[in-house]
Amino acid sequence: MRAWVRELAGGVGALGLALITAAQVAASARSELLFRDADSLVVAMFARSVLSGQPLDWAMSSVLFLPETAVFAGLDTVLPFEVDGLLAVSAMVNLLALYGAVRVVAGRRSERSAPVTWSLLSVAAFSVLAMTEVSASRDALELASLTLTTTYYAATVIAVVLSVGLVRRVLDGGSRGAVSLIALGATALVSTLSNPLYAVWATGPLTLLLAFFMIRTTQRARIGVVMAVLLAGTILGFLGRIPLAAWIANTGAGYVQPERWSESLEYYGALLIGRLSTPGGIIAGLLVLALLVLAGFRTARASDDGTRFVATIAWLMPVLVVVGAIAVGTHATRYLQPLAFAPVLALVASPRIVRMPVRVRPILAAVSVALLVAGGAARVPQLAAAAQVTDPDLACVTEWIDASGRTGAGQFWTVRLPKLHLQDPARLVQVDHELRGYAWLVNRHDFDVGEVTFLLEDAQTVPWSLPLPAVPEEVVDCGRYRILDFGETALPLGPQRS
Repeated sequence: MRAWVRELAGGVGALGLALITAAQVAASARSELLFRDADSLVVAMFARSVLSGQPLDWAMSSVLFLPETAVFAGLDTVLPFEVDGLLAVSAMVNLLALYGAVRVVAGRRSERSAPVTWSLLSVAAFSVLAMTEVSASRDALELASLTLTTTYYAATVIAVVLSVGLVRRVLDGGSRGAVSLIALGATALVSTLSNPLYAVWATGPLTLLLAFFMIRTTQRARIGVVMAVLLAGTILGFLGRIPLAAWIANTGAGYVQPERWSESLEYYGALLIGRLSTPGGIIAGLLVLALLVLAGFRTARASDDGTRFVATIAWLMPVLVVVGAIAVGTHATRYLQPLAFAPVLALVASPRIVRMPVRVRPILAAVSVALLVAGGAARVPQLAAAAQVTDPDLACVTEWIDASGRTGAGQFWTVRLPKLHLQDPARLVQVDHELRGYAWLVNRHDFDVGEVTFLLEDAQTVPWSLPLPAVPEEVVDCGRYRILDFGETALPLGPQRS
């Protein structure tokens, strides 16, 4: 079989896997994170703001979501889909990109290796983890499915895996070492510029492992160059954030609270117990444990630096990230995603061909790809249905606001979903309970309106403390939402806060 046919077959199989996984996650309660969660919508809101041509003055977190926004904006430009359809396609694109990164980790093909097959198996293992995750909570210890969202660091996950692969390519030698080094530096720069977490997940663990390798390998000069490129790219990425400081409303420094390490340990421990209390959680736990054991076995049995590097990083990265997260007192499960994506790299550390009759291999490969394609095609209607679920309460709100031609306000957890689905998102201003502009993951130009004439609330809304006494002329019932219409009475917006 020709090389390009083999690679194409792998890509087609990965597409089938992506369809199956995205459909399964979208059909579960986890769809809340894909389509409706307030935090999950920032990339879609940012991309549409960019495409609208309106003035941009965004207040972002420490993460700028640059690659994610570029991908979503591209999809929004070429596909005639509504927002939820774009989010569903984006989930598939993320998994396809992950396959591409894993394929780089698997290394070059040889007579004794089958990197395409093992890359598919690696992504299949990751997909199994994602499909066992059915909670609607963003705080559950369900990490693989976060990669399907646009917000929870999918680009960083892919960049970390790609970086592991590029380092392996350099360690394996060959004529394209310089290209791999340039790609590694560019990946580190762009990823750090967009999300400093890359330095924690990739730069730190990779540099530490490479420094250890320098003690016991003959490739000291080559490893030294790799470390220099990785560190240089990361440093340049941090420097590139300086001109964007006005958009970074939170540097993330406040998340570092080492004195709360015991609380962090207790918090993550409780989440682990909760995860292992379900059948899906037990399956996922056993799979991750098996992959970690395999990674340790392949580390001990590795016969070359490339294999040893990938096998070691598959268990070392999760250990370092978990220990580090507890040491700095964090309380956010999304920081622990290497627990999901790093162990599956053990499957591509040494992608050797399994012994079987030569004639059987292409038949088995063709049947496997055909089954994945058939399975993916069968799940398309399910994914489409999940992306087209009717939300009458949301429709009631957006239709009323679009028809009113006026500007209102709502609090963060309430306002995000309706704001995204409005014809003009600026018609809903994000505020706190005292009607101060809440400059968090939003375009600060929204606050230029200065005043609003209606308020949107739901069960998550904190009781209002308005700057002046006012009684709504009408209360519009929209199911889980209520619109407090003050008519001609204008409520002034207070100063911005974040």
